[in-house]
Amino acid sequence: QVQLVESGGGLVQAGGSLRLSCAASGRTFSNYAMGWFRQAPGKEREFVAAIKWSGGRTRYADSVKGRFTISRDNAKITVYLQMNSLKPEDTAVYYCAAGPLIATMDSSYNYWGQGTQVTVSS
Repeated sequence: QVQLVESGGGLVQAGGSLRLSCAASGRTFSNYAMGWFRQAPGKEREFVAAIKWSGGRTRYADSVKGRFTISRDNAKITVYLQMNSLKPEDTAVYYCAAGPLIATMDSSYNYWGQGTQVTVSS
């Protein structure tokens, strides 16, 4: 059974930093891409960043380029999202996802975590 478990969310002031983690288990992810999405209240879920497990190719939403960094630890089978210079508009539930392609559409991902809340105060 595939499991993606996010952690690391919380409350932070604008300009601060947080690091989200996504621990994956239940299958081989070596040919998969891992993505981070977020959903703010009243808004649709949106793409944040993704990384190809093999090779490490990355992709970012324009809104987070230069502020967020996605990375992975092969030994721990964990993906991270380092978020710096956080803004109130980054407030959302952040979800980890796994799928065969490094894509921006959530329909491209087969597996999802339960989400972790990130709140950025002004």
